[in-house]
Parts: sequence; structure tokens; C-alpha cells
Amino acid sequence: MKDDKPHFSPKTIMHYVGVIKAVVASVKNENGEALFPITWDHDFMDLPEVTKQNTPVFTADEITTIVAKAGGQFAVLYALLAGSGLRIGEALALQVSDVKDGVINVHHTLCKVTNELQSPKTKNGVREVDLHSSLAVALHSLITNRETGFVFQNENGGPLHQSNLLRREFHPLLRELKREACGFHSFRRFRNTFLRKARVPDGLIQYWLGHAPQSMTDTYDKVGEDLEFRRFTAEQVGLGFVPPATCKPVSPHSPRRAKNLVAVSGI
Repeated sequence: MKDDKPHFSPKTIMHYVGVIKAVVASVKNENGEALFPITWDHDFMDLPEVTKQNTPVFTADEITTIVAKAGGQFAVLYALLAGSGLRIGEALALQVSDVKDGVINVHHTLCKVTNELQSPKTKNGVREVDLHSSLAVALHSLITNRETGFVFQNENGGPLHQSNLLRREFHPLLRELKREACGFHSFRRFRNTFLRKARVPDGLIQYWLGHAPQSMTDTYDKVGEDLEFRRFTAEQVGLGFVPPATCKPVSPHSPRRAKNLVAVSGI
């Protein structure tokens, strides 16, 4: 407690408990058996309930405006987040070799704290994400003839840092648009909502977003293995917003307002 009030929010407490659980579960004997098998009882522990979470989401018009005003690689990044549902760590971890023929191979995420590559939190995070053709064109125009390196780079060729991206690029842009500050997950919520409204099969939505199966029926669903159906659906559903059509190669540290993107309509 601090000043007779809880020092941490319920969500923060749950995060800390999750770390403790992971540490305890990682302690195993030479046979790979858990040394401290524990059944965690949240009610007995009196853990707080996480309620009334702020879950902002962008509209299609807002995303179109954000992409148009961002400029350079940031416009492509924001369009990719909204058009693929990738988590920000997954997008920043992308390397040139992970993008091929309009399909993104997700097998790494960038740690928010250390800015180092690591494996996704769950096996469902390792997947392929199919892009609409207009988004694939924008992404490939950013990559141009590069064969190695990160897709989205800082001035030294390394990966962008999530916190710096928020503070220096994304939040200033939202203030300019008189939009409340929020995180990159708002793009992911948009994509999830857009796909559901388009009546895309739940199994394919779960596959593209890297969500774990919620039922035995989900476990039996193998729609993610049908590449032809995935590509057809991605193209037919579209994006719901106007993407950057082409992106001329620029220095990664160019100003945010650089006007080097050409937008196309009709999506």
C-alpha cells in the first residue's frame, strides 16, 4: 500500500505473479520434472480482478489518416500492424528473409525491455501471416533490393525500439490528430474486429493473430494449413483502410513528416 491506496494496479500484480509462476515452474530436476509443482489458487491468494481495462481501437478512417501522415517506413509499419494483426514486437523483429511473396513468416519477437530477439511466448505465435496484395507491394517497396537485415531499421541498421517509437513518432502523431494516446495494440484490435465483421472463419483469425485454441473444435481446425484458402481470403477480405501503395527508399532516421508515400484508394 502507498498512502492507504494500492501501490500497483491489478494488471501489474497479475504480471508479477505470472513471472513468479514462470520462475517456479522452470526449476526442474535432472529428469525434467518440476521440483516445485504448485496449484495456484487465485481466490485463496486474494489476487485482484482485472476489470474495466482500457482497450482503445482505431477506426478505418483514423488508420488511413495515420498512415497518410506518418511517412517513410513508419507509414508501412502502421499499415502492416493494422492489415496483419501482428503484435508490435513481432513486426519490429521482422527481417528481410521473413517476407516472401506476400507472406510473413513470424518466428521471433523483439523484447520490449532488452530490444533483443526472442521466441514468441507460445507455439501459436510461430505462424505465417498472409497479406493483401496492396500491403505486400508497400512492404516490398520498402525492402527494395535488400537481402538481409531488419525490415524496419534505426539509423545504425538495428531494430527500432518500441518505447522510442511510441515517444518520438507515434504519440506525437496522435497528438497532432487530437487523438488520445494509446499503444500499438489498437491496430491489432482493429484487425481482429475487421476480420470478424467480414465473417472470416474463427480458425483462420486465430491462426493469423497467433491465438491459442479455445476449444477442442479449435484444436481440430486445420484451416491454417491451407495456404491457397488463406491467400484467397486475405485478398478477398482486404484491409478496410487506404494503405501506402509504394514507399521510396529513405534513410531510416528521416523526419516523421517526410512526404515520400503515395496512397491508393479503392480498397
